[in-house]
Amino acid sequence: MTKYYLRLAATITLLALAPDAEARVREQSSVDWRTFEVPAFGTRVQYPADIFTPAGEPEMGVGQRFERADGRAVLSIYARPNKAGGTPRAYLRKHLRVDPSELDYVRIARSFFAVSSERGGIILYSRCNFSGGARGVIHCFDMKYPQEEKRSWDALVTRISLSLRPLES
Repeated sequence: MTKYYLRLAATITLLALAPDAEARVREQSSVDWRTFEVPAFGTRVQYPADIFTPAGEPEMGVGQRFERADGRAVLSIYARPNKAGGTPRAYLRKHLRVDPSELDYVRIARSFFAVSSERGGIILYSRCNFSGGARGVIHCFDMKYPQEEKRSWDALVTRISLSLRPLES
């Protein structure tokens, strides 16, 4: 009898969550994805143009800062030369503005890093891809958005992150 009630509870939970899941999928498919490029550095990334509009220069590098209409979400896409041939780990040591212990997510690989922190009701997410060769470049985006909207942003942040690429030559 207990197994029956557990299965019934699981089914009810799935049915209750299904409309929410469908709404998130519909939201994702109806987003107006555009490609932003920094041609001088060979950077390309997709961003949701119906959510973000241009709002000036990024704090560092060459690129564009975007904001949501209410100003509660900000996306900066930028690139900069990697003249010294620095690694993702070295870049973080030099440029990370928070104590590393405050990070909730850290992934450092040979050619990129991704970090995230949740504090003061805001999620900060940053990813930089490092392209090598004689024209070493660091291709980055930083986002901040309300922590209370995390579930709504997860798929968007993932798509932006996976689209960050050097331009094809």
